[in-house]
Parts: sequence; C-alpha cells; structure tokens
Amino acid sequence: MSTGSQQEEAPGSGPTVLRILLGAQLRRLRESKGITREDAGYEIRASGSKISRMELGRVSFKERDVADLLTLYGVADAQEREQLLVLARQANNPGWWQQFSDVMPGWFQSYLGLEAASTLIRTYEIQFVPGLLQTPDYARAVIMLGHAGVTPEEMNKRVELRRQRQQILDRPDAPQLWAVIDEAVLRRPIGGVDVMRAQIEFLIEASKKPNVRLQIIPFHAGGHAAAGGPFAILRFPEPELPDVVYVEQLTSAIYLDKREDVDHYAMAMERVCIDAEAPNNTPEILGKLLHEVGRPA
Repeated sequence: MSTGSQQEEAPGSGPTVLRILLGAQLRRLRESKGITREDAGYEIRASGSKISRMELGRVSFKERDVADLLTLYGVADAQEREQLLVLARQANNPGWWQQFSDVMPGWFQSYLGLEAASTLIRTYEIQFVPGLLQTPDYARAVIMLGHAGVTPEEMNKRVELRRQRQQILDRPDAPQLWAVIDEAVLRRPIGGVDVMRAQIEFLIEASKKPNVRLQIIPFHAGGHAAAGGPFAILRFPEPELPDVVYVEQLTSAIYLDKREDVDHYAMAMERVCIDAEAPNNTPEILGKLLHEVGRPA
C-alpha cells in the first residue's frame, strides 16, 4: 500500500502514514478543482500514474513537486502551503528500519511503517508465533527455515530487526495487539523443546500486558473462517485513514484498504475470535502446553 519512513528513533510516529495523509490531501485538492491526474502529472513533468502513486502514499515526495501542485490547485495561503510542505519533508525522513534494508525486502519495509503508526494490530497466525511476540531464539529458528545458510552477521541483524519492532509494544502510546494463534503454532517444535518452552513462557508473560490480547484456537474447534492463511488488520489514529489488511506471501505482500476487502477480513477475524478460547483462558492453556512440550506423543 505504501512505503515506510521515519528518522532513526524508537519505532513510533509513522511517516508512512504521513505520506498517505499528504497524498489524500493532494487528491482532495486536485478533485476540488476538477483537474485530472494526467494534467497534474504534466505540471510536475511526470505521468498520471505518478500522481496516482503520490496520492496513495506509495512514493516519496519531492518538495518542488508538492509546491508546484499546490500552485496548480490554487493553494495561495502561505500558512497552508507551509504546513503541507513541512508534511512532505517529514514524510521523506528515513525510517529507523532503513539500517536493516539489506536484510529485508521493500514490501516488508512498507509494513513496518504501517505497524509503527498503528493504534490497533489484529493478527491471525496459523504457522508461527507473531513476530511481535517472538523470543530471539525462536526468531532465529524461524529465520533459518526461510534463509538457510545465512551468515552469523546477517542472522544477528535479522533478529535485531525483530527485537526493535517489538519495542512498539512498550511505548507510552503503544498500540493494542490482538493476536489469534492456532494451537498448531504452539505444538510445532520450532527450534527444539527448549526454544519452544521459553517461547511459551514468554507468551504467558506477554498475555498479561494491558495492551496485548492473545487468543488460541484449539484443535477441537475444527475448521474456521480464516483457515486460508495468516493476515493482519491495522488501524490508525487518523480517522480519515481506512484500516489496512496485510497479507504476506512468499515473495511479496498484499495491502488492502478498499472497504469491501477490509470488511471481508474483519468478519473473518471476528469469526476466528469467536472460535478461539476466551483471552482469560490463555494463561491456563499456555501453562498446560508448557507442561506438555517435550513429552512423548
């Protein structure tokens, strides 16, 4: 849906969202004047498709282009122009995750920008513990599955990226994380018995955080609404921004923000939450699983 950015600081404010906000404002200004994307693109020596990408927040903004578009759209008030130009500058700041760009694809950088700016993260997982709740050793084991033969340096960098992502849950303005995990995730011995025991213990502690809601779908629940695969739904503090659905694939990711798509995934999430055990039961369920890990089947 967009690309990520922010100054090197603790994961927090979201320039990814700033790009989306600025793009939305530029779109409203253009439409209010009845100007086509093609004509707007001609004004900044670009194409209509470039204007479309700018309005969706999918590309960085050149300050000169924004200034030229504001002139074309009749924005003459100096204060209003400056506010939008400042927004353009802020939206182009490099993200804290840029230092990890050599070990992750661009489409995942987009997700980090959205995740850092969200107020609510709802996620459904059927294969792995969510990245925001992984221990370092569990993360190493997961990374090895998809990146066999990585150097120790690259491995450490990938694990550190995951650790820095997790800092958002401890911010003063931390987002709410609502994770629904299939029981199979917790019975799959990723990394071996000791790693899984430590991971389950970590989840028990995480489930006690006021901003973390963790539910487990037991095997006896049978089939359920979202069995097709994992996904996340992100919500932002800006009321004009729609929720975004993130669906990760092997070599890319899909970002959905059309109302009908988001509603479809939201209903699926509601159903898996109903199929899952209540959050209050999670510590007890995890305690039993912890006791069973490593036992002969």
